Amino acid sequence: MILSDVHQGIHKNRDRKRIGRGPGSGHGKTSGRGHKGYYSRSGSSRRIGYEGGQMPLARRIAKRGFSNARFAAKTLIFNLDTLDKAFEAGDTVSPESLAEKGLAKGTFDVIKILGNGELTKKLTVTIHGFSASAEEKIVAAGGTVERISAN
Repeated sequence: MILSDVHQGIHKNRDRKRIGRGPGSGHGKTSGRGHKGYYSRSGSSRRIGYEGGQMPLARRIAKRGFSNARFAAKTLIFNLDTLDKAFEAGDTVSPESLAEKGLAKGTFDVIKILGNGELTKKLTVTIHGFSASAEEKIVAAGGTVERISAN
């Protein structure tokens, strides 16, 4: 092995192909579009997924099943330890208060509280849904739980 030959011909950042720049470039005159015809003209294009008349992949593969996942309500989830850090004793936890604190971001339909972590403060929690363990821990800490309807 000759060390000076090891990296010969390797180009990490290849220059873009400059077409229509004369015969010396190898991509002059017709700029790789051939002679005449629809595809030599400006504005010509092939349909996305077109495979030259061959049965397209999207039609060769069997379609099975249906999913309602995209129609499901988008749920935002919070754990008790998050509420414990973000709120003071006696505060009310609601979708509005979560948004004010910068916790409830983006679009969602429902907020649910889960029971991970410990709650050391008395909170009034007014949210769409609770896990059983979260509800128990909130009540055990002296707080109250209220469910609100999702529109």
